[in-house]
Amino acid sequence: MEAAPLEFLAVPPQGRIFTAARRVRLGDVTPRGRLRLDATVRYLQDVSHDDTEDANYADKDGWVVRRTALRITKFPVFQERLTLQTWCGGLGSHWAERSTRIEGEKGSLIEASAVWVHVDLQTMRPATLAEDFLVTAREAAMERKVSARSMLRLKPEDSEQRDAWPVRFSDMDALGHMNNAAYWEAIEEWLSGHRDFREPFAVVLEHLTPIEPGHDVFTVTREEKNLTAIWHEMNGTIAAVAQLQKL
Repeated sequence: MEAAPLEFLAVPPQGRIFTAARRVRLGDVTPRGRLRLDATVRYLQDVSHDDTEDANYADKDGWVVRRTALRITKFPVFQERLTLQTWCGGLGSHWAERSTRIEGEKGSLIEASAVWVHVDLQTMRPATLAEDFLVTAREAAMERKVSARSMLRLKPEDSEQRDAWPVRFSDMDALGHMNNAAYWEAIEEWLSGHRDFREPFAVVLEHLTPIEPGHDVFTVTREEKNLTAIWHEMNGTIAAVAQLQKL
């Protein structure tokens, strides 16, 4: 198993950079008080939506996450005040990369890179990036091109153990699919049993096909030195795959 080639960008010197603030709340943390990964991804969703609303794009909702990568240098903790900065880190024909930097008053730091595909909400097929988005996003992207191709092409073996993963109503979002943040709960489950796996580390999760209500889902985990893969699988189809990398 090879580590995915992840890249995290510095805040650009130009272009649109949206800034927000929030505090880590009780429902966001583990019993030990650190910010959970699924809560982190919800923060990313929220600041992305707030940025889109503030920019007043004609199409605010036609975006679906393809891949999210995080580099955790130091986890935020309960009640820590955070500053979130987000900007367009790169462009493709039907997708864009959103970079986000989360810094806390107590020295926490999480960097995020997420590829969002622009879709036609009627057909859910990829759609060309809108001109009003490009006009706003190009300067910060600084002509950087990004790909939506899969980084994690590894697949679980038939012989590997599969554990049932319950699909809950509360995991579904407005599109009728399991919200992308809910997939990160499986990574948190793994971390809860591996407390020696601490920051700094990076983790990337790719979405391949949506999980919907009624699907029978299993997780498969493979551990190797400094690398761990976790799959969400349904009826032999891989819905999502994640990889943790010790740094």
